[in-house]
Amino acid sequence: MFIICYSGQQNRQWRAAIDFKWIRDNRDAVAANIKNRNSNANLDLVIELYEKYLALQKEAERIRGLRNVVANKMKGKLELSERQTLVEEGKILKEGLTALEEDLNELTDRLQQEGQCIPNITHPDVPIGDEDCSAVRKMVGSPREFSFPIKDHVQLGKELDLFYFDAAAEVSGSKFYYLKNEAVLLEMGLVNWALTEVMKRGFIPLTTPEIVRSTVVEKCGFQPRGQNTQVYSVEDSDLCLIGTAEIPVGGIHMKSILPDSSLPLKYVAYSHCFRTEAGAAGTATRGLYRVHQFSKVEMFIFCRPEESDFYHEELIGIEEDLFASLGLHFKTLDMASWDLGAPAYRKFDVEAWMPGLGRYGEISSASNCRDYQSRRLDIRYRPSTTDASAGNPKRGKGAGPTQFVHTLNATACAVPRMIVCVLENFQQEDGSVVVPEPLRPFMGGLEVISPKFRRV
Repeated sequence: MFIICYSGQQNRQWRAAIDFKWIRDNRDAVAANIKNRNSNANLDLVIELYEKYLALQKEAERIRGLRNVVANKMKGKLELSERQTLVEEGKILKEGLTALEEDLNELTDRLQQEGQCIPNITHPDVPIGDEDCSAVRKMVGSPREFSFPIKDHVQLGKELDLFYFDAAAEVSGSKFYYLKNEAVLLEMGLVNWALTEVMKRGFIPLTTPEIVRSTVVEKCGFQPRGQNTQVYSVEDSDLCLIGTAEIPVGGIHMKSILPDSSLPLKYVAYSHCFRTEAGAAGTATRGLYRVHQFSKVEMFIFCRPEESDFYHEELIGIEEDLFASLGLHFKTLDMASWDLGAPAYRKFDVEAWMPGLGRYGEISSASNCRDYQSRRLDIRYRPSTTDASAGNPKRGKGAGPTQFVHTLNATACAVPRMIVCVLENFQQEDGSVVVPEPLRPFMGGLEVISPKFRRV
């Protein structure tokens, strides 16, 4: 999912803590970033609105000052005519301030609407351009050589009796599916394997709500009701189905000040995900590769600002360890600027070789969003201060100003594409599929998925 900015009035019930002063003062850098990310944000309009906002705010403060002067004068002994004059003057000032505040609120809403189209800043090492400009960070393994004609996962699934695509299309529509027999065990095995491995690294397991408020979707940087949105919205409500557990996990500490001692907070969440996949079609997306509903295990970290680059590397390292342990051939990419999406400061993707499809396919990504999401979700922490005389950290109220945390997210296991990888990479000449060793304990010890022979 990517944020899509669109024109039109929105009824916003929340305001992000966007640093408009920084945007104005760093106009050239922000403009270059917008261009590099191929964004349609209107920086000139944002700065124009911000200057008007400052002018209106200054005028409102001037009128409040005059009202205070009038109010103070009325505290003393006055002739009736003088008091009446002050009453009239106060009334005019009050009416003027009310009108000004209405204009200020309307201007603030518009400034927010336009300001939220400005994408995150970009890591200096991110390649500039479209997806084809992405840089390969690492290549793991090599494509398996087959001595027999290979099959794609759709054919394998049919012959091994693992899927119902036609029935799902009748029941729910295209891009839905039933899993059957060992495919069910494979899904459960992948989920429990991923959760177990990530928990070993200190992540707290979660299951999440799968319906969230549209404002939370927006705060995470996605547009639930824009054109070509990937988000399913619930009609006549402010609710949406999640496209990733990143959204409900991001919202778990919304409007909070976290203790410095609690950071980093690391979560690993299991959820179902729902995406419209608007515009997706063709043979490259058939079968399980691109679907409307799927299971996913997602990692999410809240950390101090100076630590987010470190944890970004940790997340991609976990992904690489997981996929390498299954014996997959894959490459890790430093994604180019056009492919980042608005929230990401930097994004690493993992693309695995899928023999049946004859190409690499994305199986995970890891994004550092810095304070882009936390400013919208209002998630802060209060840094510890050190008592110079005692050398002891002080925490709690009054220990120093709060700061926004940084947020990161990464996919540990997107189940359907992992099923594609397992079936296609470990297929055998007799039509069976070998289960990778790390998954076997989570699948009741199953070592091979074999064809079902039927009596004629």
